[in-house]
Amino acid sequence: MKEERQAATGKGRPVSPLVAEARATPISAIEVVGEERCLTHIGEFDRVLGGGVVPGAVMLIGGDPGIGKTTLLLQALPRLITAEAPVLYVSGEESPRQIKMRGQRLGIDHPGLLILAETSLEGILKTVQEVRPAALAVDSIQTVYTEHVTSAPGSVSQVQEVAGQLMWFAKRTGVPVFIIGHVTKEGAIAGPRLLEHIVDTVLYFEGDRSHSYRVLRAVKNRFGSTNEIGVFEMKDTGLEEVSNPSELFLAERPPRGTGSVVVCSLEGSRPILVELQALVSETGYAMPKRVANGVDLNRVAMLLAVMEKRLGVRLSGHDVYVNVVGGLRIDEPATDLGIVAAVMSSLRDVPVEYSLLVVGEVGLGGEVRAVSQAELRIREAAKMGFKRCLLPERNLAKLDLVEGMELIGSADIREALDVVMTSAMLGDKSNTVNEIGDE
Repeated sequence: MKEERQAATGKGRPVSPLVAEARATPISAIEVVGEERCLTHIGEFDRVLGGGVVPGAVMLIGGDPGIGKTTLLLQALPRLITAEAPVLYVSGEESPRQIKMRGQRLGIDHPGLLILAETSLEGILKTVQEVRPAALAVDSIQTVYTEHVTSAPGSVSQVQEVAGQLMWFAKRTGVPVFIIGHVTKEGAIAGPRLLEHIVDTVLYFEGDRSHSYRVLRAVKNRFGSTNEIGVFEMKDTGLEEVSNPSELFLAERPPRGTGSVVVCSLEGSRPILVELQALVSETGYAMPKRVANGVDLNRVAMLLAVMEKRLGVRLSGHDVYVNVVGGLRIDEPATDLGIVAAVMSSLRDVPVEYSLLVVGEVGLGGEVRAVSQAELRIREAAKMGFKRCLLPERNLAKLDLVEGMELIGSADIREALDVVMTSAMLGDKSNTVNEIGDE
């Protein structure tokens, strides 16, 4: 017989009988087996994850308080329950009774959904060893602490150590782990930036709580497309997926409103039509206001400077407000031409044609540059009933004809705005962009 001493548990290595000892393996000897993803059968959630939940993946979900993070997990977890294993939901902020009350409102009462009110990581892993769940959710990581670190829960070292141990557990056991993270007042996930590097997928919940819809955006995904979004509508019975977001964002568009333009933003693999509004009004102050909601303010300022320089439009005496209707955040340059058209429409007090889609990136020289996936955007617009599309000239040369859609190419913003203004005035070509500079 030989005496052996048991080594003390080090940081990031909790003792667990569920895991096997890790060994170095030559890459040529590793077998590639296509693992089936676990579907939650919530179409928008599965889309954002890249087609379902990958076994052993660690997913971080962030968002403002009350945006719907806990509601989404409570709806998704029961769908991951198998005949052999339940799912475990760990709450460090709510009691089991509070979660039960929320579950009754959502219609969730599955016996395979286990609730644990615990903030100690060692206690959580002990329960995991007993129940052997098919999926684990931790709400939230800022409330969980480990005995290996002496600092308070929520500190940088605690968050980093807890996330590292949960990641180690998920990779060794193949159990997917969902982590809810708090956000700062700027909207970023609180804690060290290393937290986003540790996990496999980072999801952000966006949306204004005054509106009923929510946008789930993937900003990092090792198993799927980044910048993919899922759209949900918040109802009394929980989150309900929206299969056609374009119809939702264009539902209340005014038929003859000035400063209103429809643009198409490509979010991951999905084209979404949104209404972009601009309001230009005279200012009584020496410094005019520039306000942007849903688009980058610096981008708007640059486009206004291009309009002043290349078109001779004087906007220094006007306040300019730009808004994406519905609270959706758009960072794609393909909406540049739409912003320019909306500003000009509000300045001239002329509505843009109701069935016109505007797509294009604007350069500092006033040129309209090509955009990616133009055909995908046009087909989405045709499906929504649009008849004409203003797009870059370079895209026009590479596109096939789309049934029911008239394609108009433009090389610079002067040509593009001539098309917008003349079509809006129903054949009255007296007030084109060529005369705007003189006025």
